[in-house]
Amino acid sequence: MAFAKNVVALLLLTTIFGGSLGAVYKVGDSAGWTVVGNVDYNKWASTKNFHVGDVIVFSYNNQFHNVKQVTHKDFKSCNATSAMAVYTSGSDSITLNNTGHHYFMCGFPGHCEAGQKVDIMVTPVSLSPTTSPFNALPPSGSPLPAPTPTATINTASSLQSFKLLWALFPLAFLVIGFGY
Repeated sequence: MAFAKNVVALLLLTTIFGGSLGAVYKVGDSAGWTVVGNVDYNKWASTKNFHVGDVIVFSYNNQFHNVKQVTHKDFKSCNATSAMAVYTSGSDSITLNNTGHHYFMCGFPGHCEAGQKVDIMVTPVSLSPTTSPFNALPPSGSPLPAPTPTATINTASSLQSFKLLWALFPLAFLVIGFGY
């Protein structure tokens, strides 16, 4: 009985930690990955805070589109011939595993030139305050400026962490034996 309980607990932990740590973003939101509707993908990306562990989902009709991950040089010139990765399922989930720019484009002729490309900038999660401007004293007689919060938190990731916390409560009861 204890062995079965431990197996169930392990499976639940694997499921929870396997899919709940990063935020999930659908590229282009409701429009998806398309050339129809003149979606400005770089404007879309600029409104998001992407962090390592987040997942971007490209949703599109794979008869008319694909997703190619390319270098900065190929992104700028819309050159899809030497892609680092190619996705063709029509629903591609890509985990952002490192910081920096990640460049994606559609490899169908003319689509990149029509704007079907996106630069995803991935930053590290920062929960610690940045260097404070209060280290330097103001001129004598000047009032001190009001402190402002400097920590940055991805609210989508924070929501995932909150859900994770609540999902762990029943698991804790199961593991320590209160669940029978």
